[in-house]
Amino acid sequence: MAPTTSAVARALERIERLDPALHAFIEVWPETALAREREAVARRLPLGGLPFAVKGPSGIRSYAARRLVAAGGVPVGATSVPGPGTGWQTWGQGAHGRTVNPWRADRTPGGSSAGAAVAVAAGMAEAATGSDGAGSVRVPAAWCGVFGLKTTNGLLPSPDRTGLASAGVLARSAAALERYARHVLPGYGAPAAPPLPLPLPLPAVYSEDLGFAEVDPEVAAVVRAAVDRLVAAGTVRLLERDAGLLDPAGAWAAVRGGSPRAPEAVRVRRANDDRLHALLAAAPLLLTPTTPNRPHGHEGPGDVYSTALTWAFNLSGHPAASLPAGFTGDGCPVGIQLVAARGADVSLLGMARAVEGSLPTVRPWLPPTEHRPPARGPSWRR
Repeated sequence: MAPTTSAVARALERIERLDPALHAFIEVWPETALAREREAVARRLPLGGLPFAVKGPSGIRSYAARRLVAAGGVPVGATSVPGPGTGWQTWGQGAHGRTVNPWRADRTPGGSSAGAAVAVAAGMAEAATGSDGAGSVRVPAAWCGVFGLKTTNGLLPSPDRTGLASAGVLARSAAALERYARHVLPGYGAPAAPPLPLPLPLPAVYSEDLGFAEVDPEVAAVVRAAVDRLVAAGTVRLLERDAGLLDPAGAWAAVRGGSPRAPEAVRVRRANDDRLHALLAAAPLLLTPTTPNRPHGHEGPGDVYSTALTWAFNLSGHPAASLPAGFTGDGCPVGIQLVAARGADVSLLGMARAVEGSLPTVRPWLPPTEHRPPARGPSWRR
């Protein structure tokens, strides 16, 4: 019998084979990764050589990366982020060139955790660390068809002095994130005491636009169809409430620009905090599309803010996640965003597992040599 190839060796093989076309990595560390894996196995560390990727050149120094390495995780490389001069453009710049969306090479994967989402979507890593200051984990997760989590602001250490950015992670699914969560998220629980199943149906509020965003009708239709499935499956019970938030764009820009006490920013944040507090006191879960638009081309986003539905929760600090919801008719992945109360990160993961368990599984991306028929609409599922 042929020897079994290790998880790290399989990840490295996929990087070598696929990354010249996808451009997800800026650095790859094969020798170090294989040595770390041998050590993790020899020491019987709990993650046993789980291959993961880190975001950008400084990602290896992040709190999450250090916790994963200590538990036996193996960083295989650093993923791409927007290159110089691309401040408002959401593609990445890998070692081989511009990072592309695996589903549509003519479209951006989203960012700034661009390469992280592509690496996970293409199976080049089982998870990838990220950071989310306006939607930088959730947007690429939605556009690459994977799971992405933004943690409660301040829950994990972050170098962002504005307080907008929080640590995040990407994985193929919420269920696949359990090993990460057990070693990184406070309060997740020991292996002998896994999180208890949540009572269903979950009271939830669905908002297509949060009260202000203009959403692509086909994106809205894909997400609404996913919500209808959740209701039909008995996973959620929708409450008739209006999210009715104020557009956070100006407040976010003021905080990012160093003026958090600007009167208008203070007014918007207080109003939205009050509305979210009341909403999440009535229902533990808020559902929205992750982005108002589908992945745009590499020429840039134009005048549409892909972050229109995500950055409100960077201002408010709430944990939020993106799950695959389906595809548009032209083969672009669409995400559904889940938002929970501040500090309810563990509960949010449990709710995300329940939601994805009630939705048909989105078929993972495969490289061209392994392709099944192309994605066509929200019903193309396994």
